[in-house]
Amino acid sequence: MRFSVYQISRKGGREKNEDRMGYCYTRDAGLFALADGMGGHPEGEMASQLALQTMAALFQRDARPTLADPVRFLQDAIMAGHHQLLRYASEKGLIDTPRTTLVACILQGNAAYWAHCGDSRLYFVRGDKLVARTRDHSYSELQQTLSSVVPINERYNRNVLFTCLGSPGKPVIDTAGPLLLQKGDRVLLCSDGLWGTVDDEVITQHLATHAIADAVPELVEEALRNGGPKCDNVTVIAMEWESAGHEDPAGVSTDSLGEEVFASTIQASVGNAGGPGNIADADDLDEAEIERSIREINEAIRRSAAAARKT
Repeated sequence: MRFSVYQISRKGGREKNEDRMGYCYTRDAGLFALADGMGGHPEGEMASQLALQTMAALFQRDARPTLADPVRFLQDAIMAGHHQLLRYASEKGLIDTPRTTLVACILQGNAAYWAHCGDSRLYFVRGDKLVARTRDHSYSELQQTLSSVVPINERYNRNVLFTCLGSPGKPVIDTAGPLLLQKGDRVLLCSDGLWGTVDDEVITQHLATHAIADAVPELVEEALRNGGPKCDNVTVIAMEWESAGHEDPAGVSTDSLGEEVFASTIQASVGNAGGPGNIADADDLDEAEIERSIREINEAIRRSAAAARKT
């Protein structure tokens, strides 16, 4: 596999940044995921972190080096993250459960598969066209879908989600794929801090006309400007398929990896080493630490690309 990847998370006007994102890959499969911890519930940053690291751990276990059934993996891994949140709340004695949205994409062979729960989105752009976008699990999207059949009462707060990870009921998980990939296809995952203030047409235009290393930070800055002082956190991870050339500083090539090699930018835990069952509190994971982590990840990508050029 060859792809370019770029990711960024910026704190808006919120007290904490509860967004998390990252990616993992083997020689023949890649996982890209993003979660947005939900305000109004405890430990949103822990919810998003725990959901991602659960998915990463299962990907490492099952991608050897490919997944037998990518759609089934996405369903099971997201549900496993949900159960981890319930278990965490029980062990901590929390009255309410930490909750998060999640969107994830698998690239395997020459196809893309994705799934989501909540209102974190995936955009799939080919050329100058928006080929696919996830539909939020919110009353506003539900009204748009069903307005001709069952109009929703306007008294509802239509942006309230009707499902998420960590909720009392079983999460709704929508899946899609396989969608065959073509060179230059671009996939963007984002929190609602981006799409809440930047239209789909603008997101598509940026992805269609700029390299992702330029398009993503420009979109994030536009979202922060549009959102003003009370802007939500803005988190984005984007990938371009088969674009990782020797001159691409954000390029990743897995062709030389062995079958058992696994790489990940998703932290195994917050604050300490360990798996999903050994997690420290995330109260000290501030904006500077998030940005430092992203810089380290991007530097690791550049080193990997430089090493590939020498071989």
